Amino acid sequence: MSKSKLNKNPYYRLGVILVVSGAILAPVFYLILESVPLSALGISMIILGLVSSMLAGSRPDITPEASQMMLISGIQNLASLLEELGLRSRAIYLPSQEGEGRPRALIPLQENGAVPKNTGKLPERLVARYGPGMHDIGLVVTTPGSVSLDGVGIEPGGGYEQIEGALNNILVGIMDLADSVSANISNGRVVVNITKPRLKYENIWFYRCLGSPMASIAATAASQALSSPVRIDREEKTRKGLKIELEVLE
Repeated sequence: MSKSKLNKNPYYRLGVILVVSGAILAPVFYLILESVPLSALGISMIILGLVSSMLAGSRPDITPEASQMMLISGIQNLASLLEELGLRSRAIYLPSQEGEGRPRALIPLQENGAVPKNTGKLPERLVARYGPGMHDIGLVVTTPGSVSLDGVGIEPGGGYEQIEGALNNILVGIMDLADSVSANISNGRVVVNITKPRLKYENIWFYRCLGSPMASIAATAASQALSSPVRIDREEKTRKGLKIELEVLE
């Protein structure tokens, strides 16, 4: 965080006030008033001020509330587009093209369309042809997960071990949408369990094609980490939260 941003940060300003006040009051309370409890209070102010100043550097530039607002507005706009076109195909989440750009999702215009083989050569446009067949045409869209991975640091093809850490970073740390996330892989499927998700399910077109926002983010992270196309197989509510099963398409 730059110095100008740091000076405007409320945590930093509070920390400076507490440290300065404590540094002034502690000697006064101890030397003049000879009060040990008040002296301890002054020292506590210094400690709290230092902690508050250190928190300033860890505070995200965009608050969790703002992240949720932008996420929901983007979903509603994309849902309107999908509903207008009447698409019902399940999206295929693709890794970033040859490690560059953002990962995207392909929604075939034909239901249950073929899995694209040359995912690294899809054009940067909304409607794209992804195969030699007459009906191999689909929408290539940016999803909530595409943007969420910015700065998280998933290495394309780095392995499934990165999935759990990335999802905890995004859903728990940055967006504050869940309490915890666990992920494991078995028989070509990635199973993601999200504890106490804070986004409610809505029966909108977006969810039918691209899955819920959390499933969309999970599928994007898995696709990038495994460097393979991924499709959301199913989502189900559990006693602890949400269970998402992702199909890895070789």
